[in-house]
Amino acid sequence: MVDTRQLGRQPGSMRTVNRIVTVPEAFSGALASVPEGSEVEFDLRLEAVMEGVLVTGTVKGQLTAECSRCLDPLSDEIEAGFQELYRYCDDESAAADEDASDEDEDYYLEGDLLDLGPVVRDAVVLALPLSPLCEPDCPGLCAECGVRLAEVGPDHGHGDAVDPRWEALRAIAEDPGER
Repeated sequence: MVDTRQLGRQPGSMRTVNRIVTVPEAFSGALASVPEGSEVEFDLRLEAVMEGVLVTGTVKGQLTAECSRCLDPLSDEIEAGFQELYRYCDDESAAADEDASDEDEDYYLEGDLLDLGPVVRDAVVLALPLSPLCEPDCPGLCAECGVRLAEVGPDHGHGDAVDPRWEALRAIAEDPGER
């Protein structure tokens, strides 16, 4: 929660906030996550506007993942930007908003406090890499034996193992006279 009392409700006023926060629950994707209990750093700019408070910021932290090719664990920094308008909550407008459709995804100030949790979670999860790599040219794993190809080198092979589904065609190619 971020307190906006020092900002006031005067349109045009601005305040910056820098804060380090512990992540209460993991922000995770398929292969990468910002683990629960890790620290993230916020750099925020709060601006009072007619409708509410415009929050523009970045969040930085450490992600943990496994390489999508060789499955080795890796750690990297992540930075995600976000911008969201938190509307002032008046009793009359809140009642009107309850009647509005559920598709309305506006965020509201809770008194003088704003909850950045859902906005930050969405920004971080969208910034997580879909296919993290330990190295840009990671060769991955051998399809036959599962060994890391980076460790065995380019001469690694398994002979002339032929897929049994192609065996009939190989027999025809070797002796085309027999049919």
